[in-house]
Amino acid sequence: MSRKKKTIITGIILCIIIFSFTVYKIRENNKTIVLEFGMFVGSNWDVANANSYTIIDEAIDIFEKEHPNVRVHYYSGILKEDYSEWMSEKMLLGEMPDVFMVLANDFNQFASIGNLKDLSNLMEKDDTFHEEEYYQTVLDTGKYYGKQYALPYETVPTLMFVNKTLLEKEGIDLPEINWTWDDLYAICSKITKDTNDDGILDQFGVYNYEWTQAVYANDGELFDTDGHSADFSNEKVEQAIRFVKKINELNQGQNVTQQDFDNGKVAFMPLLFSDYRTYKTYPYKIKKYTNFQWDCITLPAGEQGNNTSEVNTLLMGINSKTKETELSWEFLKLLTYDKDIQLDIFRYSQGASVLKKVTESEAAESILQEDMEESEKVIDSKLLSQVLEEGIITPKFPKYSDAMALAEGEINEMIKGDNNIDSSLKILQRSINRYLAQ
Repeated sequence: MSRKKKTIITGIILCIIIFSFTVYKIRENNKTIVLEFGMFVGSNWDVANANSYTIIDEAIDIFEKEHPNVRVHYYSGILKEDYSEWMSEKMLLGEMPDVFMVLANDFNQFASIGNLKDLSNLMEKDDTFHEEEYYQTVLDTGKYYGKQYALPYETVPTLMFVNKTLLEKEGIDLPEINWTWDDLYAICSKITKDTNDDGILDQFGVYNYEWTQAVYANDGELFDTDGHSADFSNEKVEQAIRFVKKINELNQGQNVTQQDFDNGKVAFMPLLFSDYRTYKTYPYKIKKYTNFQWDCITLPAGEQGNNTSEVNTLLMGINSKTKETELSWEFLKLLTYDKDIQLDIFRYSQGASVLKKVTESEAAESILQEDMEESEKVIDSKLLSQVLEEGIITPKFPKYSDAMALAEGEINEMIKGDNNIDSSLKILQRSINRYLAQ
């Protein structure tokens, strides 16, 4: 065969290869990529929510328009109480979603066994992403041993529900936002009484004020950073437990119930911001708390602490084994970082945005006011922002929940009984440290 014919044949072969490769690339570029998203229906905060899919569907619509060859798929109808089991089944089958909601009780486990992708590199190399846009406390909820494994999507702090009508009846002013344990005790002492002279207390100061809330407000820490040891016998924790015991003793052994509060017979009750939003507006307002006016303030500061309370956050993360890392990151960022989507948290959910500029915006305040009566004052955005900025989050280590379960019963017995609190806390601490060391 002549050199000329060889050259022609070689050229034809090269053209065929180039053409085939081009066709392949075109097909690949036009191939539909399915991104799986894991979510549950309803509210993360266990209040009524008829708009579970609204924000997600809006985000998917935006994302698919920006990425024409991508379709985001999710399974509808999965209840929150079934979600952990559903995720576990997906994990066993090797079918975990690319991006998914992470329940608070699942985060430690998912991060510790490697189900969640470490987002640190994705965050660092993305010039359009700035983590300071988030409330730091809320962002830290998604950290595990210093690494960011999830981003916050929606958040609710704990606030103190105040029966303003009852305070006014007793001639007591609404506490300032920087009030203290002493203020709470003084008010509860005045409020707690037998109003109908039948020998039984029927009006009370506070309901459902927990020892952990007092610990947080006294700047107490129950565990070291890594969860290797407990510190239940330190002064701040002991002060908090003594205070809760002291304030409970005002009830003279009588059990205060949720019904007492609902009937307007209790002055204070800690609650989540999501409850505030749900029961401050129609139609749910008419179902509860219609016989008295109420509002929310911070929790009281302890002897050595501040008006600090726990912040709860719904997280979202990326499957560590996803084949679509970049697309997953873009979708995660849209849900948790886009200001319009985050403003929809105020429109269609009961929590607050995790972004400072959104939560502190006039638009958010306007949305909060929409379904309230004109005489009702919307929660002050500065107060909400302060509570989120200064809030605390529970420790992130695998044995945390079990360790706290061990502590709960023992400490509640100390509060109700006559045990020596100092020695009881030391015994409890030794028990928990033995468990942590296993």
